[in-house]
Amino acid sequence: MVAFVAIVGMAVGTYFTRIGGYWLVSRVDLSPRFQAWLSYVPGAILVSLIVPELAKGGPAKWGAALAALVVAWRSGNILYAMLAGIGIVLLLRHLPMAA
Repeated sequence: MVAFVAIVGMAVGTYFTRIGGYWLVSRVDLSPRFQAWLSYVPGAILVSLIVPELAKGGPAKWGAALAALVVAWRSGNILYAMLAGIGIVLLLRHLPMAA
């Protein structure tokens, strides 16, 4: 029961944090420069999550990241990129030299 209450509490906190951000931004007049800066935040967060994993990863993770990057760049489809990355990491982990 304690775990359930903790999970619900975290969900409510996350929800209000997100809604609070939207509410605050809707009340403030943002400059074009700040709006441009905000457009880079999701990419920066994604990179900050992926790079440490790649730094401690091996050839399988590097190959998967490269494949995902190429597929995302060529197709513009994030689902295809994720599927390519997953496929490559599974393939490379089953090769004796890349594990």
